Amino acid sequence: MNRTVPDVVFKTRVRDENIEHENPFKWEDKTSKELFAGKSIIIVALPGAFTPTCSSTHLPGYEQKYEELKSKGIDEVYCISVNDAFSMFQWSKQLGIEKVKMLPDGNGDFTRLMGMLVKKENLGFGNRSWRYSMHVVDGEIKSQFVEPGLMDNCPEDPFTISDADTMLASL
Repeated sequence: MNRTVPDVVFKTRVRDENIEHENPFKWEDKTSKELFAGKSIIIVALPGAFTPTCSSTHLPGYEQKYEELKSKGIDEVYCISVNDAFSMFQWSKQLGIEKVKMLPDGNGDFTRLMGMLVKKENLGFGNRSWRYSMHVVDGEIKSQFVEPGLMDNCPEDPFTISDADTMLASL
C-alpha cells in the first residue's frame, strides 16, 4: 500500500483560557498536513458518536490500549467520525476519553476522500464513515484494517479487525 491521507481541513474546537465564558473554546482549523506530518499516527474511524459499538467497545478499547500504542512509537491516536466538533467533545466527555484525541469530520470530507463514506439511511444516520483503523506515518498509510462488507446501507455493523489489539499486533 502506498497511499497518503487526503489533504483536508478539520474544523476543531480548542480550549482558550482567554475566553471568559462557560464554554471557553474557539474554532481552529487543522489540516491533514499539520496533524500527520513527521508523525506516526493511529486513526480509528467510527460510524458515529454515541452509537452502541463505537461507545461500548471500539473507542474505549483504543483509550485502554493508548499507552501500549505509544510504547510502540505511536505519537498520537485520533478518533474520526462524521460528526461535528460539539458532538465529538460531548461524546468523549461522557465516555471519559482523555488520551485519544477526537477529530471531527463534520462534512465527511476526509472520509469521502478515503473512500469510506457510506450511506446509513437504513438507520436514519445519513452519510457516515465505514468502520476502519489505520496506521499513518508522515501522511503515508502504512496499514489499514477495513471491516468487511463495505457498502451503503449495510444491514450489519461488522467489528472484527479494526480494534486496538489488531492494530497493536501489526506494529
